[in-house]
Amino acid sequence: MRTDCACGCGGDVTRSSAFVRPRFFAGQLLTEDDLGLLVDYTAAKGRLHNRSLYGPGVICGLGVTCAPCGGGTVTVHPGHALDCAGNDIVVPCTEQVDVGALVREQRVNALGADCGENCDDEGDRRYGLYVRYQETPVEPVAPYATEEPCPSPGCVPSRIQEGFRFVVRYDDFEDHRHNPGTRLLARIGDLARADRARTRDRRLEYYTDALSTASAGTGRTFRFDAADAQRYATSLAWLRQHAGGEGPPPPPAAREMTEHVRALAAGVARYDTYDAAGQERLKAQYPDLATVQEARGVLAAACERLRGADPEAAWPDPLHRALAGAVVTETAARVVPEGGDPDAPLEVRMVARGTPLSHALRVAFRADLGLIRGWLLARLDQVGETGDGRLRTEVAAVDVPPLLPAPPPDSTEKATIAEVQRIAEVTAALTAALRRFLTDAACATLSPPCGDCTDTDVLLAELELDGCDVVRVCSGTREQVLPGGGAYGEWLPKLYRLRELAERVCRAPLPRAEKPASAPQGDIVRPYAEGLLGDWPRTGDLEEMLSLLLTPAPGETPPKALHEQVYTTPGEVTDSIRELSILRTQVSELTASLEGLRAQLGTAQNEVGRLSERVPEDLGGRLAYLEGGAGEPSGESAGPEGPAKPPARRTRPSRSPKSGETP
Repeated sequence: MRTDCACGCGGDVTRSSAFVRPRFFAGQLLTEDDLGLLVDYTAAKGRLHNRSLYGPGVICGLGVTCAPCGGGTVTVHPGHALDCAGNDIVVPCTEQVDVGALVREQRVNALGADCGENCDDEGDRRYGLYVRYQETPVEPVAPYATEEPCPSPGCVPSRIQEGFRFVVRYDDFEDHRHNPGTRLLARIGDLARADRARTRDRRLEYYTDALSTASAGTGRTFRFDAADAQRYATSLAWLRQHAGGEGPPPPPAAREMTEHVRALAAGVARYDTYDAAGQERLKAQYPDLATVQEARGVLAAACERLRGADPEAAWPDPLHRALAGAVVTETAARVVPEGGDPDAPLEVRMVARGTPLSHALRVAFRADLGLIRGWLLARLDQVGETGDGRLRTEVAAVDVPPLLPAPPPDSTEKATIAEVQRIAEVTAALTAALRRFLTDAACATLSPPCGDCTDTDVLLAELELDGCDVVRVCSGTREQVLPGGGAYGEWLPKLYRLRELAERVCRAPLPRAEKPASAPQGDIVRPYAEGLLGDWPRTGDLEEMLSLLLTPAPGETPPKALHEQVYTTPGEVTDSIRELSILRTQVSELTASLEGLRAQLGTAQNEVGRLSERVPEDLGGRLAYLEGGAGEPSGESAGPEGPAKPPARRTRPSRSPKSGETP
């Protein structure tokens, strides 16, 4: 069997065969290599089929029971198992297994020495009882003499006996079963970060069409139809009863009031996009619009009450909290004044769609776009190979608007048409890219990977020991060989539905960023954004496919999350780059200062060297005099007028002795 791989050049085969079998012909000289190759070929093919088609686990039998009289012995009944390397493990007869002896053997192997510990002192412990495949050379024979320069001495085994042995380990067995959600997690990474990107994309999706139409049709009216009139009348009637109360509303009432404010403000804003003649026609067609001025007063009272509510209690989700804040801020600024806000037609049209765009929300949208783009690029770099060859290039080419500082509370700064159009274009591009990435990731899960065999022991049962005695045996958690093996067996009930969904999702045209189509003239016909402040349900074939892959069925092995490097958000990256620039400047200044200190230190070292050479000659005698306290310095320290006089010592003033003291 060959394990080398090669590149195909003809287009038919891209990998050389991993198996080589002997070819026999008349007159061939057969050697042990030829016959050994035949045995290796057939054995390796059998292991390959066992490993890939069935997977590791117990096929039948191999039940484990306690001994009739208790103690530290269990009974393993006959049966058949496969390990993850594809080896057949056959236990032909009932075996009595001394668990206490296996525990001592395991401890000695782990410690490298026998410490003589008694299992009576251990208390309750849990172990796993495993069966391990092993081969034993048997039936040695003496070989005939050959012409080889170094023949094998003595007898050589002529058979390989396939057998088994029992081992115990702590309860840390490896689960070989494969869940397709594991492959999905390998592509989308940490679920919390993936959900953060997807949720922000969902919020932006509500605004994509509204941003495009509002910026493209600032001189046109938004059609006011029967559905808008019904919504207007319902919300006005509700707010008449609840907007004039005292004190801030409780969280449930605040949520309901915000929704009615959004609906009523949308109707009034649509009304404000018409000129005077158009408004008169609307009043004639929908008599409830005669109360527009009253509606403005009701909205003003409702917004005033909502400003006093606790936003975190009413909207625990910060994404919905930002939308609710935009509803209150934009309604008070664009709809409540008589005649609306004629200086902010773009913002009025956003309110008319039920998607108010405040200054704070524009800041949040820019951050969201950077987060989504950064997450996509990080996942594409981490995954490497995908089925969408142009996706990474297109995502990298998206120019996300730069981040903005946080605005002051209740800021009513207006947006420019260019800014809104850019946010709309980037949102459409990244939303389509995110759909393409998730589609590719979901479809790739239906190709299970080959197993990576690192643990060939097969779990038979979990054992609970009390001292030296086995008190409980549980075989329900061991792996069982199922049709399709570990790659398909466990999630076989899901496979047919996943195949059906994949046929629709994976064969559908790729999502593309497209500008919303609207009539070039006349009223802009766009519906009210239902559910903006709701739960944002995820529906469709792709969402059902992702839910099937990530939601374990009862008894199903959950997908395994991967531990990987944490990627920071683009905002944090930007802050880090700024901090790094400041640190680099500080390092440059410190380096220059350090070079100056090094130069000064070199000069000082030279001076110290010169002084140290002169110390024995100039200062030696002086130091000896000072240390000894008597005598004159050596001759070289004397000047031309004789030896230098030592400095006068200070003396304490004398005092008269007290009585009883010796003078």
